[in-house]
Amino acid sequence: MSKVIVVGAGAAGMMAAITAAEQGAEVVLIEKMDQAGRKLRITGKGRCNLTNTVPLKEYIGHIGPDGRWMRNCFAQLFNTQLMDFFENHGVPLVEERGHRVFPQSGKSLDIFLALINDLENRSNVEIRKNCAVKSLTDDRHGVRLQDGTTIRGDKVIIATGGLSYPTTGSTGIGYRLAEEAGHTVVPQVPSLVSLTCQEPIPSELVGFALKNVGLTITRPDGKKLYEAFGEMTFTPNGIDGPIVLSASRQVSRILNGGEALIAHLDLKPALTSEKLDHRLITDLDSNGTRLFHDALRMWLPAELIQLALDRLHIEYYKRLHQVNGAERKRLLTFLKDCQFTLTGTGDYNTAIVTQGGIDTKEINPKTMESKLVPGLFFAGEVLDLDADTGGFNLQIAFSTGYAAGKAAGANEMQ
Repeated sequence: MSKVIVVGAGAAGMMAAITAAEQGAEVVLIEKMDQAGRKLRITGKGRCNLTNTVPLKEYIGHIGPDGRWMRNCFAQLFNTQLMDFFENHGVPLVEERGHRVFPQSGKSLDIFLALINDLENRSNVEIRKNCAVKSLTDDRHGVRLQDGTTIRGDKVIIATGGLSYPTTGSTGIGYRLAEEAGHTVVPQVPSLVSLTCQEPIPSELVGFALKNVGLTITRPDGKKLYEAFGEMTFTPNGIDGPIVLSASRQVSRILNGGEALIAHLDLKPALTSEKLDHRLITDLDSNGTRLFHDALRMWLPAELIQLALDRLHIEYYKRLHQVNGAERKRLLTFLKDCQFTLTGTGDYNTAIVTQGGIDTKEINPKTMESKLVPGLFFAGEVLDLDADTGGFNLQIAFSTGYAAGKAAGANEMQ
């Protein structure tokens, strides 16, 4: 019986431990916190969007920096197999809008309990909590703990997560362990995170959600970096929401490098500029005696009116029949291209995932074993893999954990 040490009891680590144990290995699962799966239990706002049912080709397109690297992993455990795993562990699932899969109960705790109960019921699995790893042993087949003791084994799987949500135990220790073993680690930045704006956000806008808005992000020279349509919200210092989180994957590294970008909001995406301008002309003509500040309600939700007044520089009490052509064009521009200067992102306390990590070029994509150090494996967010919102990131964690556990737990004497 081989002995496998798994460092980190998150989604990837627990799946790796289960799979290695199924291969017949003796498994020691090490967790630095007093409880396993802390981040898993808060993911998806406590609902746990564990996967997505889109076809493989589309799935891979949601993963970066090279989603194709995941093909071998997904061949072993993909969305349908993951769904079967949890349903066989007594967790009914439901598919919602956007092909996102959740536990039917809406509780991430059910996903965690399925994993931890499986582990606790296995005689060949030992779970050690409050157990912080300091370093790998010199032969890379064991770990040294902060208390000075050593745990030795035949294989080591590092599944320590990234840097996001540090209160759940994510400290980036896995990156240091990988570097000590000779691996290249791509610099990290927060991803799936809010974006901060240079311009002040009016208090009445904070927490306000725009349900149907177009978002385009460009460099100052106009080069387009991201474009989407959907829902976003305003924060005290910027913008957030589904399309903003997805945008952060494309722009976080640029913003964290000190370059400012421009967010363009299309508040009337269903209308072309020409059609909207024609509507404005009609509305101005037919409501000529109406005051401008009051008439803005025809085109904007109440929460956006103060921002419009601040940006347009049109007299508050002006009658609509007094609005000239240049002012109408400014209103048109505000509705179709309301701009904010992006200067940064939220930090790791609010970032859903970490972008960057162990370079996958140095990892066997089928087994998750290091190409540099035989017997050393990596799984989950510690790798340089991140994806859009929608269940894609948890699937990566489970799939890489499964592949690592299967390979590390295999009895090579068989």
